[in-house]
Amino acid sequence: MRGLSLSARGGLFAAVQPVRSLLLSIFMLMAGSGFLATLISLRLERRGTGTIAIGIVATAYFAGLIIGALRAGSVIRRVGHIRAFAAFVALLSASTLAYALLAHPLFWTGLRLIDGICVAGVFVCLESWLNDRSAPDVRGSVLAAYMVALYSGQAIGQLLLGASGTLPAIPFQLASMLVSLAIIPLCLTRSSAPAPIRASAFTIRSLLRASPLGATGAFATGAMLGAFYGLAAVHVRRLGLDLAETARFMMIVILGGVMLQWPLGRLSDRYDRRRVIIASFAAAALISLALALQGSSGGMLLILGALFGGLCFALYPLCVAHCNDRLLESERVAASGRLVLLYSIGAALGPVCAAGFMTFAGTGGLFQFIALCALLALAFGLWRQKASPPVPDHEQQEFQIVPRTTPMASLLDPNTLDARATEGRAS
Repeated sequence: MRGLSLSARGGLFAAVQPVRSLLLSIFMLMAGSGFLATLISLRLERRGTGTIAIGIVATAYFAGLIIGALRAGSVIRRVGHIRAFAAFVALLSASTLAYALLAHPLFWTGLRLIDGICVAGVFVCLESWLNDRSAPDVRGSVLAAYMVALYSGQAIGQLLLGASGTLPAIPFQLASMLVSLAIIPLCLTRSSAPAPIRASAFTIRSLLRASPLGATGAFATGAMLGAFYGLAAVHVRRLGLDLAETARFMMIVILGGVMLQWPLGRLSDRYDRRRVIIASFAAAALISLALALQGSSGGMLLILGALFGGLCFALYPLCVAHCNDRLLESERVAASGRLVLLYSIGAALGPVCAAGFMTFAGTGGLFQFIALCALLALAFGLWRQKASPPVPDHEQQEFQIVPRTTPMASLLDPNTLDARATEGRAS
């Protein structure tokens, strides 16, 4: 990086060095499992499965994420991080191979539910381990490296869509191999397992009362991105794109998701964060409508896809930052779990609702649904802007990019350090 000094680069390398094996595990896991949603949707579409059924299969994965995020902690406390991680990865690898045994929507719905539970369990293990291995003064660097590993693995994994050739089982086999290999760096680590973290209780009702826009925005973002991950590949295939072009489109959207998060976050630090959230929802609605009307023109479709990813991926961390502005320090860690839950509930509902739109409105129904979600969130945000005063500039927390995985990821956010210190003193 040209503008980065040697000392800064050395500091970043030193920050990431203790967790490099964990980051490698995350990269391989996402490269192996991150493209399955696209692959499964395409396979079902090719077999003539109805759009509603494809949406239900996609919903099962996000339902599994909810179950896994709620139950993984108890498994980890019972058997420890390494055993739990190995069990989740082994089951995920087996379920990935099982897709090649029987191509039936009902069978694949059950497998996607298992996938979601396993992925949530793996993320809880990895994120709590990252938190334990990261010194307080380098958490921002570790979180940035984690996001790079997460998104780059997911983006590169899309290229495996075209690996089947004449053997349809090959992509599932490659995915299973990558998922299985992800276990090696963590199981060979010499560091001791982290102690389980118990956050204080915080209800969704309390979150809605503290930050209505942040909570509603997280739910709406989940519905938008859940619909996208579940059905976007079907949408572009119906436009006439071949498999390689579909993989390229999905990869561009995911990489575009990294593009605007930092600039929009910095902007929200300088101005009323609600205005940035509202403007982002408005722009996402316009881009979604443009995608709903866009044909298979390659260049423009990719540009719109990159902008869509940049805007929609930025919305969740913006909503998290807005919630943190309105919460006490001791509430932020626990509230992050409710935000992830709201996002996941939205993501579970999104594919089924979008499938209904596609059934009645045609191929463009996917992005019409996403635009409707953005417009509803926009209208709610405009009302909240009039109903309550903004947070004073000096009370706003610094924006931090956070993933939409599990509550454990929030513990890497430097803004939660004071919260953990306060909880430690209180105990």
